[in-house]
Amino acid sequence: MSTSPPRAPDGAGDDPRPVSAAPSATAPGAAPPDPSPDGEVRAVRSPVDVLDVRPPRVHRPVDLLGATLSTVIAVIVVVLATYAQNTTTGVAEDVQGFATLLRRILFVPVNVLVGFTTVVVPIAVLTELALRRLGRQLLQAVLAAIGALLLVAALYWTFDTFGSEGLRHGLSVRLGGVWQLTIPEYAAMLTALLTVAGPRSRRRSVAWSWNLLWVTTGVVLITAAVSLAGIGLALLVGRTAGLLGRYVGGVDPERAYARTLLAGIRRAGVEPATVTRVPDPALLGDRTTATVEGLARLPQGTPAQRALVRAAGDRLYDVTTDDGRHLDLLVFDGDRQVVGMITRLWRSLRLRGLEGRSALSLRQATERAALLSYAASAAGVRTPQLLSIAEAEDSMLLLQESTGSAVPLSDLDADDVDDDVLHAIWAQLQLGHAAGIAHRALTSDAILVERGPTGPRVWLTAWEQGDVASSELARRMDTTQMIALLALRVGAERAVGSAAEVLPDGDIEAIGPLLQTVALPRRTRDEMRAHKEVLAELRSALVARLPEADVHPEQLVRFGARTLFTIVLTIVAVFAVLTAVNVAEIGPVLAASDWRYSALAAALGMVTLLGAGLAFVAFSPVRLPVWRATLVQTAATFVALAAPAGIGPAALNLRMLTRRGVSTTLAGATVALVQVSQFITTLLLLLVLTVTSGVHSPSSFSVSPTMLVALAVLAALVGIALLFPQVRAWVQRRVGPTMRQTLPRLIEVLGQPWRLALALGGNVLMTMGYVLAFDAALAALGQHASLVQVALVYLTGNTAGAVIPTPGGIGTVESALGLGLYTITGINAGVATTVALLFRLLTFWLRIPFGWMAMRYLTRVGEL
Repeated sequence: MSTSPPRAPDGAGDDPRPVSAAPSATAPGAAPPDPSPDGEVRAVRSPVDVLDVRPPRVHRPVDLLGATLSTVIAVIVVVLATYAQNTTTGVAEDVQGFATLLRRILFVPVNVLVGFTTVVVPIAVLTELALRRLGRQLLQAVLAAIGALLLVAALYWTFDTFGSEGLRHGLSVRLGGVWQLTIPEYAAMLTALLTVAGPRSRRRSVAWSWNLLWVTTGVVLITAAVSLAGIGLALLVGRTAGLLGRYVGGVDPERAYARTLLAGIRRAGVEPATVTRVPDPALLGDRTTATVEGLARLPQGTPAQRALVRAAGDRLYDVTTDDGRHLDLLVFDGDRQVVGMITRLWRSLRLRGLEGRSALSLRQATERAALLSYAASAAGVRTPQLLSIAEAEDSMLLLQESTGSAVPLSDLDADDVDDDVLHAIWAQLQLGHAAGIAHRALTSDAILVERGPTGPRVWLTAWEQGDVASSELARRMDTTQMIALLALRVGAERAVGSAAEVLPDGDIEAIGPLLQTVALPRRTRDEMRAHKEVLAELRSALVARLPEADVHPEQLVRFGARTLFTIVLTIVAVFAVLTAVNVAEIGPVLAASDWRYSALAAALGMVTLLGAGLAFVAFSPVRLPVWRATLVQTAATFVALAAPAGIGPAALNLRMLTRRGVSTTLAGATVALVQVSQFITTLLLLLVLTVTSGVHSPSSFSVSPTMLVALAVLAALVGIALLFPQVRAWVQRRVGPTMRQTLPRLIEVLGQPWRLALALGGNVLMTMGYVLAFDAALAALGQHASLVQVALVYLTGNTAGAVIPTPGGIGTVESALGLGLYTITGINAGVATTVALLFRLLTFWLRIPFGWMAMRYLTRVGEL
C-alpha cells in the first residue's frame, strides 16, 4: 500500500501532487458507508489506494465558446439597433403596452426595484461565496463585475462620440421629453457577477438572484425605462465579461476524482484495490506546472495503456481488483467533450462524408462508444471487452478489460512487423467491415500487437469515433487510413502488397483518390507531413500493381482557408464598389447612354469566346471541333462564378482533353501553353498599340517622366535581385516546372506554322475583343479615350482580377478598371466606376446563363 499522505476531499485544497486516498468510515474525505435496502449500514470496505492528480483549476473551452457567441450576438444587436429600428421599436412598443397595467400592480417605484436588485444581489451572492470559503471565486466574480462596468462605460463613450445618429437613436429612450442613450450598467454588472458565481443548481443565492434580475429587466423594459437594444446589449456584455473571467481564472473541476471516482467504479460493479492514473503528456498543455510535475511522477503504465490514452485522448486509470485482475477505466469528462464536439462538427461541415454524426452531450458520446465496443466484439473483432458504464459528477466511466502485454504498432520497428502481423491487421479490419462497422480513426496507437505461441494477435481499440451501419465511403476511408499508417511503418510496397493479399482489386483501386492528408486522422497526418514522400510512393505502388487505377485525388474538402478568404475578400470588394458609386453623378450619364454601343460591347464579349476556342484548338494534341472548344470556353463563364479569374477555363480545358484520352501530363502541358501564349500575345498587342498610338494619333498617349523613372528603378531592382543565387533558385523553382512542361509542346507547335498562326489569331481576337468591348462601354456612356489607354486600363484590371483570388475577379476587376480610368484618362471617378460596372455586366454577368446551358449540354454528351 502506498505510504503517501491521504489526500483532501474533492474541492479542498489545490495540491496537485500525486496522492493516495484511503476512504474509510473514519478517515476525512472517505466514502460514506453504503446503506442497505432496509436502511441499515453495511460493513466498512477495506481502504483503497488512489494515485491521481487533481488539477486545482480547469479552463473550460465551453466558457470561451460562450463568450464568443455572446460577443457575436452583441454585435448583431448593435447592427439591428442601427438598421432595423422599426423592428426593435415595434417589439418594445408591443411590450410597453402593458405599462399601464403594470403601474397599477406595482406597489414600489421602478427606480426602487432597480436599486434593491443592484444592492441586494451582490451582497447575497458574495456573502454565500465567503461563507463557503470560495475566496478565489469571490475575487473572480468581483473582477468580472468591474470588467463589465468598464466595458459598458467604454461602449457608451464610443457610441456617444463616434456612433451614427441611427445607432444612438436605436439605443436611446425618451426620458423627460429628451432622447437619452441608455445601456444599463447594473444589468451588465449583475450578469457578470452571477455568471462567475456558479450554477443555479449549487448556489441558492444565485438561483433567486437570476430570477430577480429577469423580473427587474422585464419591468424596466415594459415601463420604457430602457430600450430593448440597450438592455439586450448590457446583458450580453455582462455575460461576455463573466464567461471570459471564468475562462481566464479557471473554475474548480467538476470531474470525478478520488472518492467520487471510487463511488463511480463501485456503481459499475467492481470493488477496486488500487486505482492508478496513466498520465498523458498531450493533455497537459492547459494545466499548471505543478500539475505537470505531479503527473510525471505517476507510474507510466503499460505500452498498451499509454497508446490507448494517446488514441482516445481521455483520462485512463489502471484499476486493480481484489482478485488481482487489471482493468482499464476510461473517463470521459464533460468539459472536454465540448472540444471534441466542435472539432467533429467543423470537419463534418468542411469535408464531404468523412465525419459521422457529432455527439451533442457527454452521455451521447459515452453511449456511442459503448455501442461501438459491443458491436465490434459481436463482430468478432479483437477489442477490449466493455464490462460496465457508470456516471460520477461531470464524468462518464467506461470499465473494460486490459489488453495485457500487447504493444502498439507505433512502438514497433519495421523489422518487427512481419507478413503475419500485416495479415492479422487486415483480417481484424475486414471483420469489422463485414459487420458494417467503420472505425474512422485508425492510427498506429489504435492497433495493438501481441505475440503468442500460435502467432501474432492484433487488437483494434479506440472505437469512439466509429459508426455502425456505416456507409461504403466510411469503410473506404478506413482502408485508406490503414494503408497509409502501414506505409509509414513498413514502406509503401509492403503496405500495398499486404492489402492486395486480402482485399479485392476493386477495393485497392478505390484507395487512390482518397490518399490525401485531409482524409487521415490527426496523428497520421502529422507523421505523413514529416514524410511527404510516402503518399507519392503509395500512389506509385498502386499504379504499379493496378496500371488502370485512378489515383487522381478526389475532391473531399467543401471549403478551406483559401475559400473563406476568397468569400470575405469578395464581399469587401463588392461593398467597396457599391459604396464608390455616386448615384447623383452617374444618373445623367446613364440617361444619356447609347444602347447600340452596349449591344456592340455584349457582342464583342461573346466573340472573345470564339478566340479562346481557336487558341485551344491550335494547341490541342488531338483534333477538336472549333464549336465544341468554343462551347467549353462558354461553359467556363459559368464556372468562373466559383473560381478565381483564369482558373475556370484552364480547369475545363484540362477536363475536356483528359475525357478525350489525352494523358494528364500532356493535357496539363497543353493548358499551360495556352495560358503562356495568351500572356505573350497580350504583351505584344500592348507594344503594338503603344507604337501605333504614338504614330497616328494627334494626341499621343505619353508616359510621365516619373513613371519612366519608376519603371527603370523597378527593372534595376529586378536585375539586382537576380544576382543573388537564392533569388535565382526561387525563380527557377517557380518558373522551371512550367517551362519544362510547356517547352516540348511548344517545339512541336513551332513545327506546324498553321497551328502557331491559328493560336496567334485566336489570342488576338480574344484580347482585342475585350479591349474593343471596353471601348464600346466607354462610348455607350459618352466617354472617349485612346485605344492604347483603353488597352492599358483593361489589361491592368484583368491582371488584378487574376492576382487577387476572388471568384471571376468580382470586385477586384471593377475596382481596378474604375481606378485605371480615373488615373489614366481623367474620367470622373463616379462615371469611371459606372463604365467598369457596365463593361462587366455585358462581358461577364450577361454570359453566365449561356455558360450554364453550355455546361449542361457538354456534361450530357460526355465532354466534361
